[in-house]
Amino acid sequence: MGAFLDKPKTEKYNAHGEGNGLRFGLSSMQGWRVEMEDAHTAAVGLPHGLDDWSFFAVYDGHAGSRVANYCSKHLLEHIVAAGSADELRKAGAPAPETSAIEAVKRGIRAGFLRIDEHMRSFTDLRNGMDRSGSTAVAVLLSPEHLYFINCGDSRALLCRNAHVCFSTLDHKPCNPREKERIQNAGGSVMIQRVNGSLAVSRALGDYDYKCVEGKGPTEQLVSPEPEVFEIARSDAEDEFLVLACDGIWDVMSNEELCAFVRSRLEVTDDLERVCNEVVNTCLHKGSRDNMSIVLVCLPNAPQVSEEAIKRDAELDKYLESRVEELIEKAGEQGVPELAHVMSSLSQESIPNLPPGGGLASKHSVIEAVYKRLNPEREEDGSGADLEDPW
Repeated sequence: MGAFLDKPKTEKYNAHGEGNGLRFGLSSMQGWRVEMEDAHTAAVGLPHGLDDWSFFAVYDGHAGSRVANYCSKHLLEHIVAAGSADELRKAGAPAPETSAIEAVKRGIRAGFLRIDEHMRSFTDLRNGMDRSGSTAVAVLLSPEHLYFINCGDSRALLCRNAHVCFSTLDHKPCNPREKERIQNAGGSVMIQRVNGSLAVSRALGDYDYKCVEGKGPTEQLVSPEPEVFEIARSDAEDEFLVLACDGIWDVMSNEELCAFVRSRLEVTDDLERVCNEVVNTCLHKGSRDNMSIVLVCLPNAPQVSEEAIKRDAELDKYLESRVEELIEKAGEQGVPELAHVMSSLSQESIPNLPPGGGLASKHSVIEAVYKRLNPEREEDGSGADLEDPW
């Protein structure tokens, strides 16, 4: 769904902050899409006396940004209201009882159903003038636990001791449990989409898919019910959380993104910069979607290393020299296209490329030296040529 631009919009929105023993950074970019339909939430310290709780979320809108934008501003308040601040405080106390944890999870689910029902009353959504919907992936952090929340195909992961310890599962129509619900509601799954149209099986909004009579809100073609998982925190082991929309995950696996973020955190402690590098890398790996990522660094996050900085600088210098050599080698044949230079480099065995990011993560370095050597050359700068093997 959605049309594409002739050139990607690469301007980014950034933000960062810290508190409660964590630091966060985020980046979002429109990319090749005609509209920017992503939204996000980043809250360190929550209202109603929940100062030691935090909440982060990414919303990937489709058919418009109305639902995604509203959820980014109001989903948290619906969750807190449904779960009650008193119950949340109990769950945030040292060694909370299982009943308190389960109450938080029930409140999260109820909050999703409440906001979905609330938005349904909006005039433009009720009369069909706006048919938008949105995924939602979030992490609610208490002093004791991480609550992973997912509705749709955006994704969140936890990196613990240098490995992906946990990730949410995408809600796709082909998933057997999702497909069964869709068929029970009188729908079908065609070309991996709900009724051949919608690529996610759970979402907020999308009311065209939520009007089957005799079925409850969680039994419709598209369900607003999130899956919620809690994980006990381990300050000695937990490194970072990543929340991102499918514009990121379409071109990077969990393990690749975890490895890439770890390698970048050893080079810089600027979390906005790390997020921007992820977004740029995904663009050059061929992502055609809006892209949003939130990075939350926990107490055991990788630290900047002088050795890693030196290694990265040496790699940049090596790539610059190789670009110069490739252009000189072309000689009378004329200056090769930037895409050709990238393709040539992709066939070489280049040491110390960032794990998970590969050559695509160094596109800006290669492009900069290319432009310096060929200032008159017109290049689109996107590098997102899907035909290129890199």
